[in-house]
Amino acid sequence: MSGRGVSRRTLLSATALGCAGLAGGCGFARGGDSLRYWNLFSGGDGETMKTMLDGYRATHPGVVLEDVTLEWGDRYYTKLAMAGAAERAPDIAILHLGRLPAFAPGGLIDEMRPDLLRQSGIGPEHFPPGLWRRSMHNGRLFAIPLDTHPFVQYYNTDVCGAAGLLDEHGRLPTLTGRDEVREALRAVKGVTGSTGLLLETTGDGVGPWRLFWSLYRQAGGELFTPDGTRSALDERKVADVLGFVQGLHEEGLAAGEMDADGAIALFSSDRAGFFWFGEWEVQTFLTAEMNFGMTRFPGIFGPPLAEADSHAFVLPHRDRTDRDHLLVYDFITTLLRDSTRWAEGGHIPAYLPVTNGEAYARMQPQSEYRSVIDDVQLDPDVWFAGSGSRLWTELNAVLGPAMDGRLRIDRAVAQIRYVIEDLLATPNPTA
Repeated sequence: MSGRGVSRRTLLSATALGCAGLAGGCGFARGGDSLRYWNLFSGGDGETMKTMLDGYRATHPGVVLEDVTLEWGDRYYTKLAMAGAAERAPDIAILHLGRLPAFAPGGLIDEMRPDLLRQSGIGPEHFPPGLWRRSMHNGRLFAIPLDTHPFVQYYNTDVCGAAGLLDEHGRLPTLTGRDEVREALRAVKGVTGSTGLLLETTGDGVGPWRLFWSLYRQAGGELFTPDGTRSALDERKVADVLGFVQGLHEEGLAAGEMDADGAIALFSSDRAGFFWFGEWEVQTFLTAEMNFGMTRFPGIFGPPLAEADSHAFVLPHRDRTDRDHLLVYDFITTLLRDSTRWAEGGHIPAYLPVTNGEAYARMQPQSEYRSVIDDVQLDPDVWFAGSGSRLWTELNAVLGPAMDGRLRIDRAVAQIRYVIEDLLATPNPTA
């Protein structure tokens, strides 16, 4: 049984986060072997996950599996926090690894049992060291990664071919450095007559943060000290990164103010040579039957590092027997071994026997950027970071306008400094 309780402060804090919307309850009567699983997968990911769950049910007819899909973002995480605080949690849930620092300290999720994981065939050697390390908090294991979903570079093979950028195999060679990237964009703009690159700079999306963190990390930038308590903002590097992207817009190499839907639509209609975004749009472009490829995000300021997060399995807080743990770990193992299917949506499987396998290697263009899994740049290890977090929301409001020229760089740097200092001064409500 789990001996770790949840403090009254944590319970009240989770309620304060807006979790009272759990009307209807989230527990269920346990009888025999049964599992309740929460996830946040919609669209194509949702359909793929349902197929994988059907596969689990087919091979585990003695287990009653109930899966619940909730809305992505803060609403999901407030519900998950409240469920763990009130001890009415599902048996297993999906959490972005970037969100782990907000959940692990307050007892909202339980530790994994490495001894029992071993019995299910799961160990650290099966995962990239960086993802495994971020699955731990204070030396204890709290998550098992399913994937990583990095920032990548899409390219239109027709446009890039006409611009003379492709090799003899019809693929885009690695682009390195600011000058080489600018020259490639100028070449494709000469073909399209409009723009070279599409970016998301406005709306409620994720693009500005993902692009900024990729470039800033390439330049060696840090936002916080290693203990996550003080700012380590390098204002010169921030200005350099934002100035580069703003310069692309000023020269007409990147389209102006644009949301994600607009960028996706324009790329689908051959209006640009490149699109910098998350890899999960691969099925959108395959369905559109356009000619495109994908690569790792280019190393513009240094090594080709790219922002990423990771969907991971966690144990929302509740009492568990050894049998309960083993049942959950068998569920995790089954889905991990089937994660070649999960890769169809663009995500890189975290389970190395799949990532290094022949079936995944044959997937095109999904496998073309798989090497990034060894050095993806997850969010800073602080409670207010991670997918859909306050860090994203508040910085995106500054980064997007700075990138497309609506905001002066010096003012953007000052606003970024203020956001970081304000977040650092805010206590973790669940700690």
